[in-house]
Amino acid sequence: MRVLVASEPGSQSRENEDWVLATPHVVAVLDGATARTDTGCIHGVKWYATKLGAAVVSHSGDTPLTDALAKAIADVAAMHPGCDLTHPGTPSAAAGVVRIDDDTIKYMVLGDVTVIAEVDGVIRTISDDRVSQTAAAERAEADRYPIGSPEKQAAMLRMKHVELAAKNRDAGYWVAETNPEAAQHALTGDFSLASVTRLAVLTDGAARALTFGLLPAADVLDLLDKSGPAALIDQVRAAEQEDPTGLRWARNKRSDDATAVYVKF
Repeated sequence: MRVLVASEPGSQSRENEDWVLATPHVVAVLDGATARTDTGCIHGVKWYATKLGAAVVSHSGDTPLTDALAKAIADVAAMHPGCDLTHPGTPSAAAGVVRIDDDTIKYMVLGDVTVIAEVDGVIRTISDDRVSQTAAAERAEADRYPIGSPEKQAAMLRMKHVELAAKNRDAGYWVAETNPEAAQHALTGDFSLASVTRLAVLTDGAARALTFGLLPAADVLDLLDKSGPAALIDQVRAAEQEDPTGLRWARNKRSDDATAVYVKF
């Protein structure tokens, strides 16, 4: 079994709000949600993703992954009771966890983290795109403007407010935040260990290789196998540099934090 990891901030002027841990037993990848409004919290997104990731791993053991995430959410909420945990912008994170249990691989995805697995020769992609389905009109309006323009900034702020209003609601989307119930809305499943040749876990910054249409999922696995996760992120960065204003590949920011984990069995 081989495990490779790469993680890179979207900008050298900002800290990486992704968090990753990969061992032969468990892979946990968290993507802290960018804060565009006040949060009511003194700690910030990086702190939240780091604390939540550590708590998820500590609870992962042999319990259901959704229960591990629920316990972790409760743990981290208890770590900062002095903050306004009812604030709409309170720090949150997407999470992707893969655990190897004897002869079974179990996965859980909550928020925009992607798992790609080759199962019996067939490529399976698990991605929670519910957040991208919210604030559709506001998102389309923001996509009209070049990155860095005042119009883009104003449109993204309007989009964010509508998006936050749909957070952790049945008609909206679910992420790890302060309510442990969110964990029960994760996408989950399992594969026979013997049937899986390789798999990857990607934050949305690295998954731009898919969303930009740079590579199909099978080729993503091939690139990871041949050249490693850093090469995948490099390919995404090259595409972002070719389109700095985001008018070819519509997006909210030029480059996002990008994390990729590759596991070959």
